[in-house]
Amino acid sequence: MTDLVRTALEGGVLTLTLNRADKKNALNKAMYAAIVQGMTRAEQESGIRVLLFQAEGDFFTSGNDIADFTEIAMGKTAPNDAAASPFLLALASATKPLVAAVQGHAVGVGTTMLLHCDVVVIAEDAKLTVPFVNLALVPEAASTMLLPARIGYARAYKMFALGEPMLGKEAASTGVATEAVPASQVRAKAAEYAAKLATRPAGALKLTKQLMRDPSAIKAVMEREGAAFKE
Repeated sequence: MTDLVRTALEGGVLTLTLNRADKKNALNKAMYAAIVQGMTRAEQESGIRVLLFQAEGDFFTSGNDIADFTEIAMGKTAPNDAAASPFLLALASATKPLVAAVQGHAVGVGTTMLLHCDVVVIAEDAKLTVPFVNLALVPEAASTMLLPARIGYARAYKMFALGEPMLGKEAASTGVATEAVPASQVRAKAAEYAAKLATRPAGALKLTKQLMRDPSAIKAVMEREGAAFKE
């Protein structure tokens, strides 16, 4: 696993830490592969009860490394073969609780991935942006379904079409995040949630998540988004 994603397992919680602060934690191919490896491990090992995402530096993540988009635009990589695709499918298929600790900026997939997390602790001054339209692209990660379901069509369209940010406090009040706290408390609060979830009956948690989410519907939207993204 690349050093750009650090992995730690403690108390049934597998923590994946984005560690590319000098590049604002932009997600490149190696990082996506490491994250998917960690998510696959979490699904396979019964001792892992919860998966926690966090990041070093001032950015949770600035989103997909723009080099990947360039390769798609130049025809070097098919959209379905992009490094993000296995990660998005892993999010849709995850059966164990996903927790995120978000500070600073979360851009693009940094925001849309949160819609797949079961608990999101966000800094009060954090900024969530989905600037796909600004890049002449369309949203991904089934966010065209999941974001309006969380915050309503009008707010979601404003975020997508105008690329305007949502602050951490609003994210908590509208349901994108579970709780907004001062930036200095984000990691501790997220770890607290993760630790509590790790003590709950695993089978009941899994079934509850299955009842609340429909992976097949989510993947179907991802396919439609992928086709539009390709165009």
